[in-house]
Amino acid sequence: NLTINGGSMDELDQDIIELLQSNGRASNARIARKVGVSEGTVRRRLRRLTQENIVKVIAVPNLDKIGYTTAALIGLQTAPGQLDKVADAISDMKEVHYVAITTGAFDLFAWVGMISTEQLGVFLRTKIGSITGVMRTETFVNLDIRKRTYGLVL
Repeated sequence: NLTINGGSMDELDQDIIELLQSNGRASNARIARKVGVSEGTVRRRLRRLTQENIVKVIAVPNLDKIGYTTAALIGLQTAPGQLDKVADAISDMKEVHYVAITTGAFDLFAWVGMISTEQLGVFLRTKIGSITGVMRTETFVNLDIRKRTYGLVL
């Protein structure tokens, strides 16, 4: 059993999460058949997992399929004492899909999806470049994505 915020998550919880990671629209009945328990058990477990904010079942669009063909990872260095302010400002931008405060050469990374490299350039100059506290950026444009997952292997 894994301990999560004072509660525990057993193998059944892990199996339910794993099935939802491969198909977030799987019915409780289908999950129940796969894991060998009743539909009511799955429903109760899933309700607890969502109420405790252990899982969140959402739709994740494939950015390539909806026209966002330019994806990039932006590394940012911030001025002393400005990291949280910069991270919050970037997190509020609709173009940004992931923000992580990190160790190493960059203070944080942001992952963005854009329609074109031109749009990325405008975004970098007008939005990222206008944030007080950003000292340096380096942009890594994705050439190809070989693996994309939306969760952890438990």
